[in-house]
Amino acid sequence: MKVAIIGTVGVPANYGGFETLVEQLIRHNESEDLQYAVYCSKKSYNDERWVYHGAKTEYVGLNANGIQSIPYDILSLIKASRNSDTILILGVSGCAFLPIFRLFSKKKLIINIDGLEHRRDKWNKLARKFLKFSEKQAVKYGDVIVTDNQGITDYVTQEYGKPSELIAYGGDHALTFPSKEESEIILKEYDLQPKEYSLAICRIEPENNVHIILSAFEKAKKQIVFIGNWQKSEYGKSLAEKYADSKHIRITQAVYDLKKLNVIRENCSLYLHGHSAGGTNPSLVEAMFFKVPIFAFDCVYNRASTEEMATYFADEDELISKLNDSSIDLAANSEAMFEIANRRYQWKIIARQYEDLF
Repeated sequence: MKVAIIGTVGVPANYGGFETLVEQLIRHNESEDLQYAVYCSKKSYNDERWVYHGAKTEYVGLNANGIQSIPYDILSLIKASRNSDTILILGVSGCAFLPIFRLFSKKKLIINIDGLEHRRDKWNKLARKFLKFSEKQAVKYGDVIVTDNQGITDYVTQEYGKPSELIAYGGDHALTFPSKEESEIILKEYDLQPKEYSLAICRIEPENNVHIILSAFEKAKKQIVFIGNWQKSEYGKSLAEKYADSKHIRITQAVYDLKKLNVIRENCSLYLHGHSAGGTNPSLVEAMFFKVPIFAFDCVYNRASTEEMATYFADEDELISKLNDSSIDLAANSEAMFEIANRRYQWKIIARQYEDLF
């Protein structure tokens, strides 16, 4: 069976959650009867290759993100329809084209609709309308709809009256095993002491409630290291400037070296997850593998991902209260996160679930 995967920047994975998903699907493919083809943005790779971990790579000369993502996905879909049995579409930006696509192709479409993009604060009203329309076409014309979180599964059922397949993301790819000496060097580089700081990692966007977390830690006088792309937006720049001189908050630019990042994660005393949208978030799933207690923003997606076993906050005051509550069993929290991660979020499990769909 030939399965084409479209809708991402491509492989090797160097951008986000969907790219990591693709990378892990092809790395965990053990079937001689399954051939992947991954459609990649020529704009994002200096070196084109024909094969990557057994998967064919096809290139489209457009950017995979921003406004070009729509024609990029459409062109990828047209090319994939000629050379595949099944097409896995990740995201809905190109799905507005599906009514036309169905006029000339009956290829099986499996569509992961991602995290309800039309509800994200970063889009303007016109973009939200378009994304909602694209989502509607995806659900209507897709043969199988994949959702990554029970909250989104319920949404698809309620909104469209259609069942979907629940498949989350894996997180065990994040695990590295540096030596004790390497860990000490990395902690020294970032001037950190084991278990003496809390940690948050995310894109610096309002929907990730960065402002709530920072304000709560400042008022509670608790130590936090906050890693993100602070210079990407005015929102991030203003927060970085506001807390630049704080004694309790360490504003840290994005860390892309996985070994360094994981030493920082492994040695934190508490992980903060402020995402309020997007289904099962890859950064949360990854953090669960490090066996640290997790405080997550109180929304249906985070509760589903953590099976109601994390500690939740809905606003700044509640977060401050939870930070100061010595009765919270942090050890039980961390044990539960680790158990859930190993039971649900290993890539070998995720890959088999997708293969069953194909």
